[in-house]
Amino acid sequence: MDQHSKGTGLAEAAFALAFEGMEVEEVLALRETPHWKLIRSADRARYERLLSTAVLDRHLRTDGTRSLRISMADDSRNGSAAVPEHEYTMPDGRIDLPNLLMRFDEGASLVLAQFHESHPPLADFCRGLERLFLHPVQANIYLTPPGAQGFRTHYDTHDVLVMQVEGRKRWRVWDGEPVERPTRNTPWPGKLKPEGEPHEFVMEPGDALYIPRGLMHDAATEHGEPSLHITVGFMEASWAQALRNLIDEMEQRDPRLRDSVPTWRIGEADLQPELARRLDRLGGASEAGRLTSLLLEQLARDRQPLPARGLFAPMPQSPLRLTEGMHTHLIQGDDGSATLFWSGGAMNLSPEEAEILAAFSEGAEPGGSDFAQRLWRMGLLERA
Repeated sequence: MDQHSKGTGLAEAAFALAFEGMEVEEVLALRETPHWKLIRSADRARYERLLSTAVLDRHLRTDGTRSLRISMADDSRNGSAAVPEHEYTMPDGRIDLPNLLMRFDEGASLVLAQFHESHPPLADFCRGLERLFLHPVQANIYLTPPGAQGFRTHYDTHDVLVMQVEGRKRWRVWDGEPVERPTRNTPWPGKLKPEGEPHEFVMEPGDALYIPRGLMHDAATEHGEPSLHITVGFMEASWAQALRNLIDEMEQRDPRLRDSVPTWRIGEADLQPELARRLDRLGGASEAGRLTSLLLEQLARDRQPLPARGLFAPMPQSPLRLTEGMHTHLIQGDDGSATLFWSGGAMNLSPEEAEILAAFSEGAEPGGSDFAQRLWRMGLLERA
């Protein structure tokens, strides 16, 4: 039983903010096609609850700003658009704020990678989308000076949702995939030019733009005003990555996969029948179920845990539920027992504990038991 829910508060709020006016099934169908979509909004303050230039100004004045998460890009540079780190960082990796501001004044865009890990409103937003799509979601921030372009025409290797927060930005998007379904492992062809005529439009604050991976696009600010937007990255695994993970896991429990390939017999015997027999095992129902579990277990392990409890938080006596900020995945055993996967690893549950956990998933179990106390201390419970 998977404890992710498409009807939870975090998921509903994040979906409504990201895909205004659309139904869940409509968005799920869109994500299974190579088509882009512009979502207009009349609410110009729509994304102010998530981010603002003032938030970035405050963040840049903290020691949390390091070169690993902050970069700059300027399309006007010769060669790569990336601004060399030494132009805006100190030798120890801290941001050199005066130089960063001067590079920004000169037309370089500011990029903050994975800002959801530093800014709680974005953390909750991304967590809500993760509970809906059941794969990692990240948020990168792009602040571009007036009349500037940060990155040249390119495609991404994952689906993205661009949300315009402040200012206006002119976009160009091309139909078609010059490289079919690219991933991080797909080599960039070099000097790739988009084919056909682009769709051109200006995004206003509150607008959103969905671009699936592989579609060429670029963007530039209008003269006279800067632009601030959030790019939400949908980091779902490819089939190739999922199968690699499955084979790695199978190798640990199946000694037949640890047999040596008799390369010294190449030429004496045909290895294809033996290869086919070993590959057939990947198509079984049990391995398909294991692949599903691995994807959800990886999500729980990889994402930052967001427990509802704080440093000083006695467990309330009101009905409790599994917290929406923590990814969990429950595997039921044939004897009524279960295994709970979460960011802290795996927890084996007795049949009685599995029943209590099922009640918590519905928000129907009052606190008080030793098991409930344990879950509360681990950050896995919140008020229903």
